[in-house]
Amino acid sequence: MKKSYAAFLIASLLVGAVHAATPNPDAAQVKAAHDLMAAMQAEKMMRMTAGGSQYASPAQRKEVMDKVIKLQPEVVYSRLALPVARLLSTETSVEMTNFYQSSYGQKVLQQTYNSGASLGGPSAPTPTAAEKAALKKPAYIKANKEFKANEQAIQHETFVLLKAVINGK
Repeated sequence: MKKSYAAFLIASLLVGAVHAATPNPDAAQVKAAHDLMAAMQAEKMMRMTAGGSQYASPAQRKEVMDKVIKLQPEVVYSRLALPVARLLSTETSVEMTNFYQSSYGQKVLQQTYNSGASLGGPSAPTPTAAEKAALKKPAYIKANKEFKANEQAIQHETFVLLKAVINGK
């Protein structure tokens, strides 16, 4: 009962996110999403998704991880660009790209992709005074809110891409 309710809830959230999305993003929106995926080092997000997935056997896990590791980062950025562009506005993609290219954003990525498991979840690095000021800019606050609202959908698109890679597409 709990599993079916959770599946229904997740499906409902994803459907809601899809309806709020831009069905046909323009070239600038797709480029902005591509740049965001590059700034976020989305190939590492793919590896985390593959590593966190369940497999029928250790051999299957190794086979999938080998495929993901061989995948060129540019392929990941390009293939995620359109689905992410459907989820995020151009302004949000540009602002979040700037964030992830900043020194603080790099620290956040380092923590996200390289921290070990912990009971309380990963703790965010502490921003400097200048970084705190940048995090209070209205454009960043708005972009971060939109990004956080679509973060699960972006992770879902990463999983969809992982399935396509596994199936040789």
